[in-house]
Amino acid sequence: MALFNTIPKATKSLRVLARLLGYPDAELRGHLADMRAALHEEKALAPQRLAELDALIDTLERADPLEIEAAYVELFDRGRATSLHLFEHVHGDSRDRGPAMIDLTKTYEQAGLFLGEDEMPDFVPVVLEFTSTLAPRQAREFLGEMAHIFNAIFAALQQRESPYACVLGALLELAGEKASPVEVVADEP
Repeated sequence: MALFNTIPKATKSLRVLARLLGYPDAELRGHLADMRAALHEEKALAPQRLAELDALIDTLERADPLEIEAAYVELFDRGRATSLHLFEHVHGDSRDRGPAMIDLTKTYEQAGLFLGEDEMPDFVPVVLEFTSTLAPRQAREFLGEMAHIFNAIFAALQQRESPYACVLGALLELAGEKASPVEVVADEP
């Protein structure tokens, strides 16, 4: 069953999802109400997924700031399975990662997007910012190319019972895919 009969324009939703996957600092937390409103206004996601995103936003609004920041670092920065760097999942630490980063950076630059000095091209929030500038069909196809990686991260987040899993589930839906957990390979110590 397709979630949408037509390809939705999801510019705002992609940008909100990008922000939700960013470090939950005071600036991000200060915009949560606007992000929630943008998701509901655009209506690019299914109601159940919106409810899950609302729950994540509620958690980010109410939790102790230091605790959610520490939990974010523990979740996304310590281990390969939940890494938000796409090429970590594809290339690991191999030599292929560098050329892949260069190719992705060139793709962005050809579209007029230039990264800041501290931005990595394969960081999911950066990928989503770029994707939000594409036409709906192109955006869906671009996300679809990464769906297997999003699905792996989704499964790892579900395994850890993280509320962030809904963000990856939303990305999969916007790619026209079904969020379905896959077997997660244990991280090396």
